[in-house]
Amino acid sequence: MTKKERREPSLIESLIPVLFLIVFLAMNVFVFGDESLSGSNQIVLIISGAFAALVASRSGLGWKELRKGIVKTINAALPSILILLIIGSLAGAWLISGIVPAMIYYGLKIIHPTIFLFAACIVSAIISLATGSSWSTVATLGVAMMGIGATLGYHVGLVGGAIISGAYFGDKMSPLSDTTNLAPAMAGTDLFTHIRYMTITTVPSMSISLIIFLVIGFWTDTSGTTTNMEEVLAAIEGSFNINLILFIVPGLVIFLIIKKVSPLPALLAGTLLGVVFALIFQPDIIHNVSGIANDKIKSFYVGIMKAMYTTISIETSNAQVNELLTTGGMGGMLNTIWLIISAMIFGGIMDAAGFLRRIAKSIISYANSTGSLIGSTAGSCIFFNVTASDQYLAIVVPGRMFASTFEERNLAPENLSRTLEDSGTVTSVLVPWNTCGAYMSSVLGVATLTYLPYCFFNIISPFMTVLFGYLGIKIKKLVEPQGENNSGLADL
Repeated sequence: MTKKERREPSLIESLIPVLFLIVFLAMNVFVFGDESLSGSNQIVLIISGAFAALVASRSGLGWKELRKGIVKTINAALPSILILLIIGSLAGAWLISGIVPAMIYYGLKIIHPTIFLFAACIVSAIISLATGSSWSTVATLGVAMMGIGATLGYHVGLVGGAIISGAYFGDKMSPLSDTTNLAPAMAGTDLFTHIRYMTITTVPSMSISLIIFLVIGFWTDTSGTTTNMEEVLAAIEGSFNINLILFIVPGLVIFLIIKKVSPLPALLAGTLLGVVFALIFQPDIIHNVSGIANDKIKSFYVGIMKAMYTTISIETSNAQVNELLTTGGMGGMLNTIWLIISAMIFGGIMDAAGFLRRIAKSIISYANSTGSLIGSTAGSCIFFNVTASDQYLAIVVPGRMFASTFEERNLAPENLSRTLEDSGTVTSVLVPWNTCGAYMSSVLGVATLTYLPYCFFNIISPFMTVLFGYLGIKIKKLVEPQGENNSGLADL
């Protein structure tokens, strides 16, 4: 075909690469299981991108045009990639400084039998918010909480639902989370604007969930012991210098965010101040990380650098705590960055070929209002969680599909990024064959369909975002109609 013969792709041609990706990805997850996130999914995305390029050639599209599309999408994701690298170093600095352990320590203090479900949800949220990982939160503290909950007489599915609800609240609201960085990159907004805008729907969803857990707790006759929690507290207290002064660092970062300081400077300031606090409060931890005993200056330098660029683990007297106090530094972010770049290759080709626009056009033809547009977006995210078995794809593909439509409808990109997280991130754990659902079921020892009815936050979130869309509540516009300010959200 010559360039003059270029034509608009048909709906069938546009759907073929998506179906190819879904089938290939489902097979890949079946073969590799949880390990599919370690690289095989990335390869699937790249191969699917190559397949999409072959299909695109039928429409008269040349490689140079497709390559421009790839470069364009990767360039759009570069700010998030840089933030992910800084976040990796910040996580390491906050670990060796005792900031993350202090958050865990004081969070565990609120556990009480009567309010166990409420507290389990809150503590999981705090730890996940601090670490940016629902998976590590569930694999460590979650396992301990499952044992305590069973001892207190709570249904295993109910305990699992409380832990997962809190963990996913923290995951989707934490600047350390990969999905929280990915969603705004897909929509075309920045990280902290995305987080601030998510609070509009996330806080009500979480509040309803907490009320439900609290009511259930008060109506349940509980008895048992908190021995496991005491062991965790003792292990943290015996290894770190735990004090409230450590909260100055996260407090400063929050202050900078409120003051609308750009993400990179704010996170870098938090990283460097975390290093200073590590030198002041946790010198022994730094020496242990470095592995150098005879040169104090070199030990400090090596320990701090390792914390920021590679995987480190703090050894305590408790094996569960040891698993929790682990971070990958900047190096730990490379798989996520690899995934983003691979997704951008597929998305860039799909976008340049006009496939996404063609699919979106068919879906959008049924979305005549803001509410139906947001509902279509949420439904697409859930569809990809079910069919593609991957939460990242559930964010990337709908994000690329609907970005231009939201702009054409005069809707700010944070409306899209919020919908992607409210429906893509949180529902992944509700699908048994999704990597998230399979992982949580395996770690907690509870079948996905057993804890699913009690994951109140994960169930409520997509309904909340669609409800706000249909009611027109807090829907930010790119250009506000004269005489309207949408409740001041234009300034968010």
